[in-house]
Amino acid sequence: MSLEARVLSVLGPWRQAPAWRLAYSGGLDSTVLLHLLVRIAQRETLPPLSAFHVHHGLQAVADAWPTHCQQACERLGIPLEVLRVTVGTGASVERAARDARYAALAEKVEEGDVLLMAQHRDDQAETLLFRLMRGAGVRGLASMAANRPLGRGNLVRPLLGVAREELAAYARAEGLSWVEDPSNVDTHFARNFLRQTILPSLQAHWPAASQNIARCAEHLAEAESLLEDLARLDLAAATAGAPLPWLNLPSLDLSALQALSPARQRNALRHWLAPLTRLPDSNHWSGWEDLRDAARDAQPVWCLADGQLHRADGRLWWLAGPWLVPPVGLSWKDPSCPLTLPGNGRLEFLGTAPAGVQAVAYRRGGEVFEMTGRGRRDLKRLLNEARLPGFVRGRLPLLLCDDRLLAVANLPGLDGPHDGAWRLHWTPPTNEQGLSW
Repeated sequence: MSLEARVLSVLGPWRQAPAWRLAYSGGLDSTVLLHLLVRIAQRETLPPLSAFHVHHGLQAVADAWPTHCQQACERLGIPLEVLRVTVGTGASVERAARDARYAALAEKVEEGDVLLMAQHRDDQAETLLFRLMRGAGVRGLASMAANRPLGRGNLVRPLLGVAREELAAYARAEGLSWVEDPSNVDTHFARNFLRQTILPSLQAHWPAASQNIARCAEHLAEAESLLEDLARLDLAAATAGAPLPWLNLPSLDLSALQALSPARQRNALRHWLAPLTRLPDSNHWSGWEDLRDAARDAQPVWCLADGQLHRADGRLWWLAGPWLVPPVGLSWKDPSCPLTLPGNGRLEFLGTAPAGVQAVAYRRGGEVFEMTGRGRRDLKRLLNEARLPGFVRGRLPLLLCDDRLLAVANLPGLDGPHDGAWRLHWTPPTNEQGLSW
């Protein structure tokens, strides 16, 4: 089967997408993919095709690449947009550049679009070896997915089963020109060392090394899919029955997880946490064991890269963003209008706002609440009775009138008068950075 036919076969499920968008670096791989797509489009009905070139600005020679890409696309009649990104500082320039590139591309992908990337079989083998040297688990060793969600669309790699030498042969036969990144020969970079030194040595002894390593990645991807299925089954029980429906936070029932073996606990948590935070390596999962095994009356916290996992009232709760910043009280000048609480969501009255409201505050300890028929009650005891998680108590809005505690938001019996004339309603913040609710 020809290379064109194989690419078209891989892209078959995506032919009804609104658009195909190619990540075009100007290098050999993406140059071949662009040429193949244009040739296929001459005889097949395909979605509209356009290209993105991400310019990192990391080396002077790269300043000429956008012009090369623009000229190549103009010759083929393909629209091109150049995306200029700033690469963050850190221990790995490779990773920082990759993160910046994918973030820029994800932002540009429209609803249902397909972003095509030109990684090939040798890239897949290189990725597996790289992650193997870092001690990755099954998820990491599965390497690059043939397709996965990206932004509002999907990322697809139609050349993942094609060897680099076959792409080079196609480019030579078609007289294609491409740019060469001089940094690719710098073996101080880990991936370049694998590409320039390790893989050629392996192939000298085992000619099918890249093919076999890439096949291993396929097997591991299948194993990871089975682990995902198992995690979904285990999490189904753990996600049921979440209390406090107004508290829109990811949470799990701890007892459902504790009923599983340690390996299944870690598997379920990995899949639950994956969309929320960067995961720790296997040497740093002791934080989960400490949280799981803490005393019943403790309130342990497991700090992860992008947030915190709290244990409260028999559940695990994921907190991030504004939930990690203490809220600040403020006056309520017009109680007839909702009040935006800095970093703490929104507060409003359901019903007619009472007269004399002065301020919104948060717990400091020692507060008392006058309850109809029950007299003065310690607020701490009332919150215990409501089984409110400890991490919520410090940011639960308290309504003050003449320095008297008038209401506690969202808690039945405490959120307004006995006659129900009004209720104090709080919409808590989300976990997302920059959002209040």
